[in-house]
Amino acid sequence: MAGTKVFGIDLGTTYSCIAQVDEYGRPDVIRNIESQPTTPSVVLFDSASESAAAASAGEAGAGGGSAAGADGGGSGSFVVGTQAKRQARIRPDDVARLVKRHMGASDWRFVAHDVEYSAASVSSLVLKALAADAQRATGTPVTDVVITVPAYFGDEERKATKLAGELAGLNVVDIINEPTAAAFAYGFAQDGQSTATVLVYDLGGGTFDTTVIRLDGNDITVVATDGDHELGGADWDNEIVRYLAQKFVQEQPDAGDPLDDVYDEQELLTGAEDAKLALSGRESVDVLVVHGGKRCSVTLTRATLEEITAPLLQRTVDLTASVLQRAKEKGVDTIDLCLLVGGMSKLPAVARRLGETFGLNCRLADPDLAVAKGAAVYGQKKALEREVRAELVSSGRLRPDQPLDAAAAGDLEAAAAASASAAGLTTSSVVDLVRTRVTDVTSRGFGIFAEDRGSAVAAFLAHQNDALPIQVKRTFYTISDDQAEVDIRVFEQGTGVESNRIDDNKVIVAGAISGIPAGHPRGTPVEVSFEMGRDQTIQVTATHVGASEPLVLRVKAGVGSESMKTEESAKVNLLKQRD
Repeated sequence: MAGTKVFGIDLGTTYSCIAQVDEYGRPDVIRNIESQPTTPSVVLFDSASESAAAASAGEAGAGGGSAAGADGGGSGSFVVGTQAKRQARIRPDDVARLVKRHMGASDWRFVAHDVEYSAASVSSLVLKALAADAQRATGTPVTDVVITVPAYFGDEERKATKLAGELAGLNVVDIINEPTAAAFAYGFAQDGQSTATVLVYDLGGGTFDTTVIRLDGNDITVVATDGDHELGGADWDNEIVRYLAQKFVQEQPDAGDPLDDVYDEQELLTGAEDAKLALSGRESVDVLVVHGGKRCSVTLTRATLEEITAPLLQRTVDLTASVLQRAKEKGVDTIDLCLLVGGMSKLPAVARRLGETFGLNCRLADPDLAVAKGAAVYGQKKALEREVRAELVSSGRLRPDQPLDAAAAGDLEAAAAASASAAGLTTSSVVDLVRTRVTDVTSRGFGIFAEDRGSAVAAFLAHQNDALPIQVKRTFYTISDDQAEVDIRVFEQGTGVESNRIDDNKVIVAGAISGIPAGHPRGTPVEVSFEMGRDQTIQVTATHVGASEPLVLRVKAGVGSESMKTEESAKVNLLKQRD
C-alpha cells in the first residue's frame, strides 16, 4: 500500500491482539514477542527501585526491559502481558486487570506506587506493548490504528478508548464496534459475495454483545444490538473460584477459606481460568487448591461448570432474545447464521443453548482473532478510501466535498488500480472495499432534559437501535415570562432501558441560549434539531425566536478533553516499558 498502513486492534478485557492486512491482501494477526497471537490485557507497575532491580537482574518478559523515567529517575516501569499476569499471584496490588470494565468511569483509578491511573492510561500501556511487538515483528512503524469497542459502549467509554490510543502515541483513525468488525472479517472471507442475515454473539473475557447484521454484497447493515459490558469470561472464572473454595472448605474445614487470602485467591483465579479452557474440550479436570498449609484436589466437570454458571449464560440468552425481537420489529425475522465470537463462545454450552432456544445454526468464527482481523480490513478500507479519494480529487475527477459514490465508475476503477497492486489486491477488490457501506445504529438513546409539569424529565430524541444517520426536530417551550436564558443539556441513555428520570441518564454536552431580550411570554417556542451522523457526531441546534443566534452544541463520540489528555499523558510518559 502506498500510504500509511492502518492496523486493527482488539483491545479486550482479558486479552488483546493486533492485526494487519498482509502483502497477499489477507488479514493476519501479528504474534507478540512470545510468539502468541494474543496478549493478556494485564499491566504490572514497578516502582523506580523495582525497575532498577529488574534491570540488574536481567528480567525479561512480554513487553519487557527497564529504563529510568524521562527525568532520569524517580519514575517506574511497566510490564504488559504474561509476565504481568504471573506477577498478579504475588503482587496483586501492583497489577491492573479487567480495566476495560472501567473505561469511561470518571471516578475509577488504579493506584500504583502512590500514582493514580485512569482506565484510559492503563489501557494505553497495553496498546503501547501491542504496537511495539507489531513493529518488532513486521519492521513497519505502527502509527495509524482502528480500535474496536463493544457495540454497547456509550460516549464516555468510546472517548476513553480513543484517549488510550492517543496516550499510546497512536493516531486512532476510527473506533469500530466489535460485532461490525467480526462481520467485516466474515464478509471478507466470503469475498464480499455473502448475502445473509447473521447474529453476532460476542462473549469475551469481560463484555458481551449480541447484534443482528445484514450482509448484502458491499453493504453491512446493523439492525439491532444490545449488550452488557460487565458480563464475560471473568464472571465464569469467579463462579469457578467460589466453587473451588467451597469444596476446599468442605474437605479441609480447619484450614480456613482460601478466599480470605489475596495470594491464594489469585492462585485460584489462575486455576479457574485454566480449568475453564480445558473444559471446552474435556469432560472433567482436576484443580489443586492450596491454603493454610493444606491442599485439596477438586474435580470440576463440564456439567458442574454449566450448572454453576447457568445464570450467566441465561443473561446472554435474555439479551439475545431482546435483540431478536427488536430485529423482528424492523422486519427481520430470519437469522441465517449465528457467528460465535469471543473466547467464551467456545464453551459447548453456548452453541447448544442458542440452538435449543432460538433454533440458530451456530458457527465458531475464529473467536479469539476475528475482531482484530475485521478491524484490520476496516482499517485498510479507510486507508484505501484516503488514497483513492486523494487521486480522484487531485485529478479533478471528484470535488473535495463529494462522497466517493459520486465518482464515475471508470474514474473510480482507474484511481483504485494505482493502490491495488501495492495492497496485494485486485482492482475490483479495492473498488469493492472502498464501496462497502456500513450502516450502524445507536447503541443508546439520546435527548435533552426538559421540564414537564414542573419536573425535570429526560426527553428522548433518538432511541436505541435507531439507524444512523438521524435527523429529528422537536419543539419545546419556555417556562416563564421574560426568560432570559434557556439551558440545553444533551444526555445519553444511562441504563439498559429508556428512563425519563434525570438520574438514569448521563449529560454529554451542555450549553445555554443567553441574552434573550425581555417581552417573550411563558410558552415561547424553542425549536430543537437533533442530528447524529454515521460517525456518531451529534449536533444539537436550539433556536429561540427572540435570540439573535441559535445555540449549536456538537459532540463527537470518542473525543475527550485536551486537559484530561494532558494530565494522563504526563503520568504515562514517566513510565518506561521493560523489554
